[in-house]
Amino acid sequence: MEDNNKSYFGGIRDGIKSLATGLRVTLREYFTPKVTEQYPENRKTTLHVAKRSRGRLVMKRDENDVVKCVACLMCEKACPNGTIRIVSEMVTNEEGKKKRQLVKYDYDLGDCMFCELCTNACNFDAIEFTNDFENAVFNRDKLVLELDKEHYQSSLPNIIDGGAESEIGTFNTKTK
Repeated sequence: MEDNNKSYFGGIRDGIKSLATGLRVTLREYFTPKVTEQYPENRKTTLHVAKRSRGRLVMKRDENDVVKCVACLMCEKACPNGTIRIVSEMVTNEEGKKKRQLVKYDYDLGDCMFCELCTNACNFDAIEFTNDFENAVFNRDKLVLELDKEHYQSSLPNIIDGGAESEIGTFNTKTK
């Protein structure tokens, strides 16, 4: 059974004590200065994103602006939910050898779990995740990207390098 040894006024005293404790915490938080990150307006000057953050998949290109992908299908097989779909064809080169050639590389950003299994499976270092995270669209069909056709341009300056400088324990609150 419950402890019924408390008096009526002892219960009121305990209630007032707990109310005062809650009000003290509330008042202390009310008077501490607040800092608001002005995200949409100041994202080009103050936004800091970790370099290891995973935002979207992009294809790497060589010095001749040709994609490094050789259509080995390892990333497609490693993807746990079918985000990557590769279309390839067999072609014969000048030496008479048959070789697989990439025709289409579809990546569904809307279904991606950002697990990085595809980049770990790629033996040719042809794909990587960038930390560019602004991918909002009104139509899900726009999230299906042909990575072999697009030339990736970041939506924010210096986002690949981490964006604005960040200091531990401070907020980025500079204005434009």
